[in-house]
Amino acid sequence: MLRLPTIALASTVLANTLMAQNVGNWPQHSMERPRPPIVNPGPFTASAPVPSDAIVLFDGTSLAGWRSADGAGGPARWHVHNGYMEIGPGTGSIETVRPLGDVQLHVEWAAPTPAEGTGQDRGNSGVIFMAGRYEVQVLDSYDNVTYADGQAAAIYGQYPPQVNASRPPGEWQTYDIVFHGPRFDAAGNVTRKARFTVIHNGILVQDDVVLTGPTANQQRPPYSPHPDKLPLLLQDHGHRVRFRNIWARELKDE
Repeated sequence: MLRLPTIALASTVLANTLMAQNVGNWPQHSMERPRPPIVNPGPFTASAPVPSDAIVLFDGTSLAGWRSADGAGGPARWHVHNGYMEIGPGTGSIETVRPLGDVQLHVEWAAPTPAEGTGQDRGNSGVIFMAGRYEVQVLDSYDNVTYADGQAAAIYGQYPPQVNASRPPGEWQTYDIVFHGPRFDAAGNVTRKARFTVIHNGILVQDDVVLTGPTANQQRPPYSPHPDKLPLLLQDHGHRVRFRNIWARELKDE
């Protein structure tokens, strides 16, 4: 049984009043694509407790469970302060040492303050599953205009969130993500496409959406075979985004 915030149950009522999500015919990253309505999620109150069956990926004290995602597998070079890790200039993306498959993932993050830059050049990072293939966008989307399929909680380049539930920069935000990875047969054909459900600050913003393939900038590449379990990646996009209280619950294969 999934342990998601209780407010998420109420948010399904909101989600059911919105149009069903689909990739649509809009060009990727089109600034003409309607942007999601803004919803005030209320203030951050407390970090989510860690379930007894969860895998703690970051406990606020050590990056021992992470490594550089540059291919060399060296130590993660982000900075740990006061219970959070922060991207430093030129430190590079990081990934979990432990591979993950179908999971419920909890992540808390905060965009830099004071805010600097506009559009995609403001508080940009990403939570990317399967070693960099399937991204839930991290972005300072509070009073910041960008393309709809690239704002906070978007499935990057494919699905805008149903609403913009962002808090101001510097405030802690939460993602509760359910990810089901794709499956392939022996010949490399897709037998099951990847799916995401995302709850941003207690509000349902991605409702079991089906991915067209890996997420990417200015393209929609097709699926290509990969293992059922691969590292989770946090992206360095040159901004001092902070992360804390990261844990995952492995889900049984369907």
